[in-house]
Amino acid sequence: MRFLYPLLALGALAAPAALAQSAPDSAAALVASAAPLSTTAATEAPAEGAPVGLNRALSAKSSFKLIPDDPDKPIFLPVPIAFYQQETGFAVGAAILPVWRFGQDTTVRKSNARLIAWFSQEKQTTVQLTHTIFTKGEKFFFQGELSYYDLAFNYYGIGNDTRKSNEAHIQYPLWVFDEKVLTKVVPNLFVGVRYRLTNLGNVELNDEDQGNPAPYNLLSSKERNGYLTSGVGPALLYDGRDNVLATYRGNFVDAHILFNGGALGSDYTFTRYMVDARHFNPLFGSNNTILALQFLGQYHTGSVPFRELGGMGATLGGSLYNNAYLMRGIYEARFRDRQFSTFQGEIRQKLFWRFDGVVFGAVGQVAPRLGDYKLDEMKYAGGVGARFRLNRRDRVNVRLDYGVGSGGNSGIIFAVGEAF
Repeated sequence: MRFLYPLLALGALAAPAALAQSAPDSAAALVASAAPLSTTAATEAPAEGAPVGLNRALSAKSSFKLIPDDPDKPIFLPVPIAFYQQETGFAVGAAILPVWRFGQDTTVRKSNARLIAWFSQEKQTTVQLTHTIFTKGEKFFFQGELSYYDLAFNYYGIGNDTRKSNEAHIQYPLWVFDEKVLTKVVPNLFVGVRYRLTNLGNVELNDEDQGNPAPYNLLSSKERNGYLTSGVGPALLYDGRDNVLATYRGNFVDAHILFNGGALGSDYTFTRYMVDARHFNPLFGSNNTILALQFLGQYHTGSVPFRELGGMGATLGGSLYNNAYLMRGIYEARFRDRQFSTFQGEIRQKLFWRFDGVVFGAVGQVAPRLGDYKLDEMKYAGGVGARFRLNRRDRVNVRLDYGVGSGGNSGIIFAVGEAF
């Protein structure tokens, strides 16, 4: 399943937008209006012959701003959410998107968070809090997620060649707690520890429309009855990006190992190895054209439950893939297995005013073992997108992407922030 948080009031100069994305087969989006991000009124010339009181009213400035003039003051972007898709019905909710900096040192990158909550007609719920925090002097780095999901998904089974006709419609509740606590070793390099807990409830077929129940029936009774995974391990981060929300230049490497086992309360014993490497570079001598590249690999040993396998087509956001959107145009975890590798590239081109354009493409594959990868079994995704800069100072963009991919899917994605 994919979310849809539609864009709101984009006709205003700096209107807020809903943070969202659509399911590949979603029917339609509800688009709502919202107040401008900055309601500072432009000073107007007094109307000739108008009363003195009216002249004063016309020349007055409002002091209320969601984006303050002082760049060191935090901003909070409240965003209403409204959408419709087949799996959820109509849904409404809200989001808050704060951006701030600790201290007055402008070399310290700004921190950000995202709080989203919505409830649907089909009694499905999402509450998601994610954060990326640089403390004063960037001495410490915190990144993580605390979320609750009660959602419906299309499940196709395990493997790189699952068929669309095998689509099972399942639903389950899920709690996620994920936190990285890192300390700076040298500028831009952090080391520390990561802990991740997932608590999955009963996995059930949808009562009204089960789809093809065959993939669901292949799940073990232990997986269908819910389980807990709990893992901890070392983490390393190199973050030389100039801006974490919309990067012009720099490199990013996240590598970690998670050891899941009974000593931590996990119902499954397995180890996860993951590396996420990104490169950003301006082209043609200016920031008007940006090349963005990413490689992500997630690899497992041990006994891995279906929900924790590497999943191609991840667009739920959250901490699992460092908030990256992978293989846009392929349905959420359309293909999943023990080993997962993907590479994506993107050209971001400034167009005019606050609008940018994007062209992107990706390749990837899942397999039970790395030795099972085959060049002729690669999956592909690609598309085009548009960007609208809500906040020029902090580079807060709203994006609209349309992607198509292997597996018989395509999709429209609305979101705040770049895909990676």
